[in-house]
Amino acid sequence: MDACVVFQTLGCRLNKIESESAAEAFSRSGFAVSGGPVSAAAPANAAVPLCVVNTCAVTQKAEQKTRRTIRLLLEKYPAATVVVTGCSAELSAAALGAIDRRIAVLPGQRKSRLETVPRVVKKLIDRKHFDPVACASMLMETVCRAPLLRAGVAENAFLLSTGTFRLQSRAAIKIQDGCNGACTYCAIRTARGQAVSLAADEVVRRVRALERAGQTEVTLTGVNIAQYRGACGETYCGFTELLRMLLDQTERIVFRISSISPRLIDDNFCATVSHERICPHFHLSVQSGSDAVLMAMGRSYTAQDVVRAVRALRTAKDNPYIACDIIAGFPGETERHFSETAALADACGFTWIHAFPFSPRPGTPAAAFHDVVPAAIAKERVRQLLSRAVRNKTAYISSYEGTVCPAVAEAVRRPSILTTDSDSILFHAVTDNFIHCEIRCAGMEPPRPGERIAVQVEKPFIDRIARGDEWEAAGVLVGSAAATA
Repeated sequence: MDACVVFQTLGCRLNKIESESAAEAFSRSGFAVSGGPVSAAAPANAAVPLCVVNTCAVTQKAEQKTRRTIRLLLEKYPAATVVVTGCSAELSAAALGAIDRRIAVLPGQRKSRLETVPRVVKKLIDRKHFDPVACASMLMETVCRAPLLRAGVAENAFLLSTGTFRLQSRAAIKIQDGCNGACTYCAIRTARGQAVSLAADEVVRRVRALERAGQTEVTLTGVNIAQYRGACGETYCGFTELLRMLLDQTERIVFRISSISPRLIDDNFCATVSHERICPHFHLSVQSGSDAVLMAMGRSYTAQDVVRAVRALRTAKDNPYIACDIIAGFPGETERHFSETAALADACGFTWIHAFPFSPRPGTPAAAFHDVVPAAIAKERVRQLLSRAVRNKTAYISSYEGTVCPAVAEAVRRPSILTTDSDSILFHAVTDNFIHCEIRCAGMEPPRPGERIAVQVEKPFIDRIARGDEWEAAGVLVGSAAATA
């Protein structure tokens, strides 16, 4: 049997970073790594000995997707051991392990131990007969069940880091993990443990290494970046100070910031992100526009704080892409409360709204709250928010029609397709302001994944935006990123 491993990564960018690092560890051990989606229509493949599922547990829907993915892998790879890790593995280890004897559950706070899995599995593969059940049992005994070094804190939280990206084109680095918040609806703080931060000097070292390796963009990410407090010499620094250090100690690499709390956005933050190497793309964790609901959620800001944060970002950057998360149908959310959320969305003019219905997570205070909002009402509120999101994103992309924007090339997600223009090849790119373009590259060689390029935005794909498709606009390759200067 060949040494092959199939990765399935569900959920957030943190999971993608950790999967990338684990994939690199498998590759160093001689495994052939793949990470594309597994289709139910695909034929079974008995030649693959190992699958790794990095799971998400942010909603019930995410956990349902986890179970579907696991069962699909068990069906498509009948001779494989399936290693399940991530947040669902931390919160629901027994239930996931009970699905099949070929499953080894590695709880999320022990996820760094993925680095040791290739060595264990490779020894078993090299034997004459590979038994996936025996492999799962050995992994459980030797890797998965050993106790944590410190209860409630992710073990070696920053071990899974890599400068090689096999499963995605754009680089990312995890600078923070865990959360010390007390949001009443959230299970992720339980799954990932207490807040921890990567030392500032180490963040700088890793980013500089990415820059030397030819990476042109890096996303800084964490569970709660506002809680970043990294060692810096004999003291500590926050996220804004870290960002300044990175700008001062790098030359060309462009920085993108993942989800942030409105509380992080002050004058110092805005002065720092006004730098040309900070992407004009921000994602705010908002959750509601009603102060009463925000208080019930345990959030530490008001709706007016959100409005001030959005205004400040629009002063710091010219027409930035500003997205947000909103939960609809939180227990006790009345029509008046929702109208306040809708009014906030209108006042802020978010480019996109990630709207989803409240999902009670077992063990969280909100799971026991009364005044449950009927599912049909929550669904209708989500629909109203998404209608705003589609309208706003369409208008935002339309405002850039004919504009040349700096962008980073993405790996082609499918074989190159010839359009009606036989000289045009399609590939993908993401502009600095987060417009996902399908690029027509006529008479030019497609750029390498990760290369900085200049893209002229043509028009939005309205139907795709309405469906939530990733590639949402047409564009034309103009040349290198210098063409935008």
